[in-house]
Amino acid sequence: MRNNITRRICVGGVIAALYAVLTLALPMLSYGPVQVRFAEALTVLPFFFPEAIPGLAVGCFIANLLGSPYALDWIVGTLATLLAAIWTSRLHVKWLAPLPPVLCNAVIIGAEIAWFEGGFTGAFFPAWLYNGVTVGLGELLACCILGLVLIQLLPNVGYFRSLMPEGRLP
Repeated sequence: MRNNITRRICVGGVIAALYAVLTLALPMLSYGPVQVRFAEALTVLPFFFPEAIPGLAVGCFIANLLGSPYALDWIVGTLATLLAAIWTSRLHVKWLAPLPPVLCNAVIIGAEIAWFEGGFTGAFFPAWLYNGVTVGLGELLACCILGLVLIQLLPNVGYFRSLMPEGRLP
């Protein structure tokens, strides 16, 4: 029992570190209205590993804390990732795992960027639509291409397969 808890904490910590490093290593792709965060490919991991949920949230918070000057982004960005991770963990079909991060980030981060651009004025909704599409496209690239590759290959790696719950094995 104790060994299982230690393993889960370690896996969550490694995921947090990977997310933060992958995001901070490529700041020109990770922040702004057009974002392709390669770390977002990791958002499919809660499908296999529940411990990925806090790992992704902590990793996103660290990346935003160190990479974004906006305190609102530290909170809203982290909450978008947390919501997407929880949603992904509750899915039953692995091919759908990339969709929650795409949808959550397009809607939530799109709104956040629109608010930064003009507040809640008449320009908010057109800016929300534009930013939602651009953020969503970046998420599609990261999650639906890299994330699907990850979700397909991970069960084939013996070590990771041994960590996966029985109900999630292919």
